[in-house]
Amino acid sequence: MWITLLINIYLILKCISAAVVLRAGACQLQGRFRLNGMYQDGDVILGGMFEAHFFTLYPELTFRTEPAPPYCEIFSMESFQNVQTMAFAINEINMNPNLLPNIILGYHIHDNCVTFGMALRAAMSLVSGIEESFINLNCTGPPPIIGIVGHPSSTPSIAISSVLGLFRVPIVSHYATCSCLSDRKKYPSFFRTIPSDAFQVRAMIQLISHFGWTWVGLLYSNDDYGTYAAQSFHQEMQLFGICIAFSEPLRYDSNPRDIQRIMAVIQASTSRVVVVFSPSTLVIPLINEVVLQNMTGRQWIASESWATSPVFYTPHFLPFLGGTLGIAIRRGEIEGLREFLLQLRPQNDPRNNMPKIFWENMFGCSFETGAQAKNVCTGQEDLSTTNTSYTDVSELRAANNVYKAVYALAHALHDLMKCEEGKGPFSGNSCADITNLKPWQKVNFSTRFGDHVSFNKNGDALAIYDVMNWQPGSDRSIRIHTVGVVREEPEKGLMLTLDEDAIYWNFETKKPPQSVCSESCPRGSRQATRKGHPVCCFDCLPCRDGEISNTTDPTKCTVCPDDFWSNLYKDQCIPKEVEFLSYYDPLGISLTTASLLGTCFCAFVMVIFVHHHNTPIVRANNSELSFLLLFSLKLCFLCVLLFIGRPQLWTCQLRHAVFGISFVLCISSILVKTMVVIAVFKSSRPEGKKAMKWFGAAQQRCTILVLTAIQVVICAVWLSTASPTPHKNNLYIRSIIVYECTIGSVTGFSMLLGYIGLLAAVSFLIAFLARNLPDNFNEAKFITFSMLIFCAVWITFVPAYVSSPGKYSVAVEIFAILASSFGLLVAIFAPKCYIILLHPERNNKKTIMGRETH
Repeated sequence: MWITLLINIYLILKCISAAVVLRAGACQLQGRFRLNGMYQDGDVILGGMFEAHFFTLYPELTFRTEPAPPYCEIFSMESFQNVQTMAFAINEINMNPNLLPNIILGYHIHDNCVTFGMALRAAMSLVSGIEESFINLNCTGPPPIIGIVGHPSSTPSIAISSVLGLFRVPIVSHYATCSCLSDRKKYPSFFRTIPSDAFQVRAMIQLISHFGWTWVGLLYSNDDYGTYAAQSFHQEMQLFGICIAFSEPLRYDSNPRDIQRIMAVIQASTSRVVVVFSPSTLVIPLINEVVLQNMTGRQWIASESWATSPVFYTPHFLPFLGGTLGIAIRRGEIEGLREFLLQLRPQNDPRNNMPKIFWENMFGCSFETGAQAKNVCTGQEDLSTTNTSYTDVSELRAANNVYKAVYALAHALHDLMKCEEGKGPFSGNSCADITNLKPWQKVNFSTRFGDHVSFNKNGDALAIYDVMNWQPGSDRSIRIHTVGVVREEPEKGLMLTLDEDAIYWNFETKKPPQSVCSESCPRGSRQATRKGHPVCCFDCLPCRDGEISNTTDPTKCTVCPDDFWSNLYKDQCIPKEVEFLSYYDPLGISLTTASLLGTCFCAFVMVIFVHHHNTPIVRANNSELSFLLLFSLKLCFLCVLLFIGRPQLWTCQLRHAVFGISFVLCISSILVKTMVVIAVFKSSRPEGKKAMKWFGAAQQRCTILVLTAIQVVICAVWLSTASPTPHKNNLYIRSIIVYECTIGSVTGFSMLLGYIGLLAAVSFLIAFLARNLPDNFNEAKFITFSMLIFCAVWITFVPAYVSSPGKYSVAVEIFAILASSFGLLVAIFAPKCYIILLHPERNNKKTIMGRETH
């Protein structure tokens, strides 16, 4: 893209001919705009457009006569210094024998008065030339200008580049920073010696982020410069976690109501930092209102367009703008410029009326000699006695860019002129000549003061900025000091270097202000964005249980590892509490006690039955089955101990196996006992005398053995295929690790319980059918009642077990075992023990057999 800087000039006048008409074979200029300007003749002319005035007054339109030309007012000394810098650079080049030898550069410079319409008039005047007519219809020969320095504003530069870019007229701006101008398809002939706003925005965000300001207000000029800068700012700030508190445009009409409305927005906002992308002409009315309303306590961030503007250096602005931080163009030094500025003298040439206007504003006089003239200018006043921004060369920023822009055009033209035939950039490797210019070449040079000048593929200059701080001077006026630099490095990007000790803060604390929408979230909490608010506006919510944050302002809390949990302050993970049904906690002690009591009761009943084994009531109820039933109940009570304590592999494997086998042995004994009762009843009748033959003692033992063996097989298969194992479970209570035994196979566990339920149901059914036997065979009633208790307990167990968390599920299972065991023990053996111990007189054969007569 370097080649595009050196433009195809010869087409300019030929294409501009749309503004002229052909008369008698000649092109006639139809009119001329009345513009303030400066002029110097030469072989090759450079154009220039500057904002020497701040405002433009338009005449009243009557639509009956030709309107009078606009009138410019409020002369800018600083801008006129830029005009003179262009003239100085051209004179310096003309005196340099090594640059453009034998070619004299001239210039045509116009004042556009910070107005879009005036800027377009100035541009068209430059490319149209000063000749009233010409006869050469082939448009050969040098064009009126070969390039333009300016425009300093982005919006006029966009319009001018859109038109002149069609004719490849090179425009090298010293102050137009809109990032949109980097689009080479739309603006192929636009270049600039100032970095793009894309770099400026990133530099300002680097500065804002450095001080931790996340809640800022944004003001921007209502033009392309401000609009594109604001868009870039909105896009870039999200990468750094910065939010916009308010965003307001500054309009060119400077309507007092708009200014007051903006002031109300600033004062109502909690943001203490205000970023302003705007020319100084639009900032002045705002700051005047700031002074009028005595608004302090704001940190202003200035863009390069007003960060070094001397109009704010007056003492009455210090209480409000002191401490302002700004991004400024890199300061340069131009040797000999001050002497050149002091040599200026006004002329009577109408084309050079700008020096006369300057002179009148500098000395407060007038060259008019009418009766109303109070102070007549002589033209001999001494500029060295003045002290204005015109003569101040200590802060050459925009002027330094003007200087480099002129030299860029000169070097480009010089490279064309020294082109060797056969090595040129044009068709057939030809070179250009002064009368038929072709596209220009690369520009890459250094000024005699050491400043390197080059352009990237988008026509932008290298990005480097000074960080400025507005500090009080000895006379209580504002003085600007450089406190840092932002430069772009190829590998690291934009790098900010800042001397914080040199920064003046206009606050009571003499420290950087805090500008956040929400206070920082402490450790143990996280940010929760408020609905409908920017991400910088958040509430601080404590981390949830099991999550921590050990830094400030986290967006989310960190989940603790599986075996850890958050502490009370949610800023550290600590090992989780381990929970299991222990022998040492009250529940474990209670269940263990109940288990041992049940075992003791079984032993006590067994001792009673052994001691009274020859009594009728013991013998009448099949003492062998009673002892086997008591033994199985004792096992049921003792298996509870396997469920208590820290789960281990062997306890997990044994607990359900012992439980299942013990209960099957118990229920099998009850089932056989019930069947014996029925067999005895039938054998007492003539038609059933052979019933006991087929259900003797051997058959009873074999039945119990077979029924129990089936459960043994189920347990063996279950343990061999999917054995229960210890497991750390944190699903019940996330803050606690529950040690439990997994069942391994749901099918195996279901078959174990289902088999027990099947035997219990069969026993209940047979006992229920035998409940109406004569009284001396009424043990079936007790078995029915015991089975009813057993079934009720285990039917209730299922939902209670499923809904109980952690160790309580084990406690529920233990309770079910104990409850059903006690139910069987009490329902079957309590009536017998009652008779044996409390009514021994009823424990005789006569009494028992006598019941048969009832």
